[in-house]
Amino acid sequence: MQINRAGLGLLKSFEGWRAHAYQDVTGIWTIGYGHTSRAGAPEVHRGMTITREEGTAILLRDLKSFSDAIRPDIKVRLNANQFSALLSFAYNVGPANFKKSSVLRYVNQKRFAEVPARLALWTKAGGKVLRGLSRRRAAEGALFLRPPNDDSVREEAEEIREAGRQVVQRQGKSALQSTTNRAAAGLTLAVIVDQLKELIALAEQGGDAVRDVSGLVPEGGGWVNLIWPAALSLAALAVCAWIIRERMKKSTEHGV
Repeated sequence: MQINRAGLGLLKSFEGWRAHAYQDVTGIWTIGYGHTSRAGAPEVHRGMTITREEGTAILLRDLKSFSDAIRPDIKVRLNANQFSALLSFAYNVGPANFKKSSVLRYVNQKRFAEVPARLALWTKAGGKVLRGLSRRRAAEGALFLRPPNDDSVREEAEEIREAGRQVVQRQGKSALQSTTNRAAAGLTLAVIVDQLKELIALAEQGGDAVRDVSGLVPEGGGWVNLIWPAALSLAALAVCAWIIRERMKKSTEHGV
């Protein structure tokens, strides 16, 4: 038995595509759709580049190898969705971890309804729980329980991913709860208030200022005195926006 269309779509969406070799969160060199040297040829190294066609060929070869590795340990009959969910799990954690997992034990005991909860235990990398892994385990659990005769193939991948997103929404922090985002917003507000105080002080100086339709403009090149606080305020806003954007992106992709 091989991975089905829904399982392949799930696996590709969570592995992501990378044409250039990179080190994952545990420091292992990876390329394509999550291929590492431990899965077999080709050996991944710094500076390595492949095409998407090569990446797909490598993925299918890796999946055949993983399928052959885990099939003998599955002692019960499974449908395509169940096997594909387990193959995605094994591809992520490795055949050795799959063989000793409670996931396999519950499968072989035909405790199918409890398998998603067993999958949900495998959400750590480098000793930390990652939201990305929580989403993946939830999606694999949803696929495992999906009726085999459901013919809504085109919607399979998105529905399964949505199941993962809902689990994360229940478990994770919102953007407003992020202490990093709160600190960035607070610092930005403090800078802006400080610069507004400087502008007010300039306005209250009176003697060297003349009014025009746009407000107070100091004479003798005093524009700089107004532009400098405004520039600092804009810079602070830009930094705050960047910090919040990067934090939200990191939370979404890596669960931190």
